[in-house]
Amino acid sequence: MGNSIVYVVSDSVGETAEHVVKAAISQFHYKFEIRRVPYVEDVATLIEIVQVAKENNGIIVFTLVKPDMRNAILDESKKAGIIVYDLIGPLIDTIASINQMEPKNEPGVVRKLDEDYFQRIEAIEFAVKYDDGRDPRGIEKADIVLIGVSRTSKTPLSQYLAHKGLKVANVPLVPEVDPPEQLYKVPKERCFGLMISPEKLNHIRKERLISLGLHDGASYANIARIEEELKHFNNVVTRIGCQIVDVSSKAVEESANVILGQYYQNRHIR
Repeated sequence: MGNSIVYVVSDSVGETAEHVVKAAISQFHYKFEIRRVPYVEDVATLIEIVQVAKENNGIIVFTLVKPDMRNAILDESKKAGIIVYDLIGPLIDTIASINQMEPKNEPGVVRKLDEDYFQRIEAIEFAVKYDDGRDPRGIEKADIVLIGVSRTSKTPLSQYLAHKGLKVANVPLVPEVDPPEQLYKVPKERCFGLMISPEKLNHIRKERLISLGLHDGASYANIARIEEELKHFNNVVTRIGCQIVDVSSKAVEESANVILGQYYQNRHIR
């Protein structure tokens, strides 16, 4: 029976090529064997792979991004008389041609992108775990700590920044509860206080109560209560010495951009 062994050759991990090969062979009522050969970096290794594939009557499917490596395996396979299939080269050449651009020809770039993806996922999970001060231990682990009274967009901001790959913890401030001690130990450059005007907060809280089917005259939206909370907020941020971002008239994206700009500026200064 034909060529039952498929050698998957890559200059990186080879997962992409293996997934494509598996998708292809799944269309046949026949058992194929896949042998993945990752991190191939020199022509000598390619020659050896071609010889092994010839001896076992196999075929080669490869994802090699460097032109010299691609040409080498194509030439050696032709000499050996075995079937070889270039999964990525023609597509790279086509994209380069129609856009008149030079490719990076850098192995493992997809893997680096995957690492960025998993970093974002980790940051999102972190933001959920340490949302709303539910576990003060997250304060010391966070890249950024957000503090503010209720309804100052702490959670949406945490999630937005997490999608940028940053681990964010947020802590609500209320006069009746002392802030966690960890908050006073975090470097002030990593801490951001979310300030809001009493009038804006009063409007937001009233709308929130109405949406919940509650009376908008509750103490939660009372202007005297709000001013008391904001006074407590000012005392805490003054003690910490952290940066303050006014979110009164900003969308979440705008506030996040201000925080990101200051955060990276602080890192550069340090």
